[in-house]
Amino acid sequence: MRSAVDFLPFVVRHLPPPPARVLEVGCGDEGGLVIDLVERGYDAVGIDPRAPDGDHYVQSEFQEAADALAADSWDAVVAARVLHHVDPLDDGVALLARLAPLLLVDEFAPDLIAGAAQAWYEERRPAAGAVPAPERIDDWRRSHPGLHSHEVVLGALRRHYEELELTWVPYFHRWLRSPGMETEEREAIATGEIPAVGWRWVGSRAKTA
Repeated sequence: MRSAVDFLPFVVRHLPPPPARVLEVGCGDEGGLVIDLVERGYDAVGIDPRAPDGDHYVQSEFQEAADALAADSWDAVVAARVLHHVDPLDDGVALLARLAPLLLVDEFAPDLIAGAAQAWYEERRPAAGAVPAPERIDDWRRSHPGLHSHEVVLGALRRHYEELELTWVPYFHRWLRSPGMETEEREAIATGEIPAVGWRWVGSRAKTA
């Protein structure tokens, strides 16, 4: 399971109809949702230094390609698990607001992966096997210093966009690439055993952006 596919129904639900132009920032080496959107009739482009080769991808940081991106007309920007490490964050979000009137975000809250949530995750990590997910959260945190908390990211988003939707969702099953774990995670969230650490957000460009 590609880590981004779980985000696809949310994105399609909020996008304008095809053939709207969609820019996915931070699409990664798996290409994000770009091909899924192209197959649905969207004019989609992904940008990332590690983006795949091909006509629908640009291998660059979105900040470094700002002028070229701004020369095009975009209907929406998709940002999946990228904003928590964008620095400077406010400048990055301001650029996204200049590029398109609609922003769709898929994120997680690294600051909430602590206590019971951390223990819950680490108990289940060995069963996931060889997946690109940390084995120990403390080690992961030390190797990823400076990640923005969810409140910091939401603050930047709300300065440049009018918030249309904020939804908290399970996240660990995606990190571990284990769809079968989603039900267990949802039950743990529903009973208050752990918090939801994933969140999805939709914003419309603020009039002052």
